[in-house]
Amino acid sequence: MLFKEYKSEFLKELSSLYDEKEIESFFYIILEQFHNKKRIDLALNPEMEMDALQLLRWETVLSELKKEKPIQYILGETEFYGLRFLVNENTLIPRPETEELVEWIIESTNYELQITNLKIVDIGTGSGCIAISLAKNFLNAEVSAVDVSEKALATANKNADINEVEVNFILKNILETEDLENQFDVIVSNPPYVRNLEKAEIKPNVLEFEPHLALFVDDNDALLFYRKIAQLALKNLSENGKLYFEINQYLGKETVDLLENLGFKNIELKKDIYGNDRMIKCNK
Repeated sequence: MLFKEYKSEFLKELSSLYDEKEIESFFYIILEQFHNKKRIDLALNPEMEMDALQLLRWETVLSELKKEKPIQYILGETEFYGLRFLVNENTLIPRPETEELVEWIIESTNYELQITNLKIVDIGTGSGCIAISLAKNFLNAEVSAVDVSEKALATANKNADINEVEVNFILKNILETEDLENQFDVIVSNPPYVRNLEKAEIKPNVLEFEPHLALFVDDNDALLFYRKIAQLALKNLSENGKLYFEINQYLGKETVDLLENLGFKNIELKKDIYGNDRMIKCNK
């Protein structure tokens, strides 16, 4: 079958679930993953064909997409900050907003610090995307990463190997931790922050497939992780160290107030590319 013919079928089959732009993005992601071909290759060679075995692989992916399973989980990997990451049901799929957080950390760290032995810890690391991206960009840094999920850490370890960086992965329940047992120049976290009351806003592909442990918090204590991590930061941040959070877009003011009440200084609330309050940095 010609790829251009199958593309029409692919678009038609998924049209009731996704918009055309998203379906096209799926098509070209699969094209590159399965055939190492890009959009331009198909445009230049419109008579390109797939054989029966290749068609079967495409049909398998199509059937999973009809269940609204995320394309990243179907293929088992995604890209984040220009790097390749394995993802599965034990890890959240990294978001563009989290890439912005990584970029902010890099931009906010002056060159003199970048070339020293920065000590960094990522709390709630999941796939390891934040920790590994920082280790890749801060070549002399000592990077640690904490998570409560042994299975998530197993994936993060593989991702560190794939991207050829060293990260010290630690199995730990941060809510039961009284001290991080080290001083860090950067503490960063993208903890669970979606309240149960916000579930109605969550798409089925997230709600039904991504790990709830990494997503949701109780409505009555939505800042539970922020408070605990900030308290640890008071003990474990170095003198000029910085604390960074990705946050719930609806709780920007509340998160700032929490940090102010704990005595943090130079608190900066930053919006993401969509105009939502999404990240915070501050000093002890």
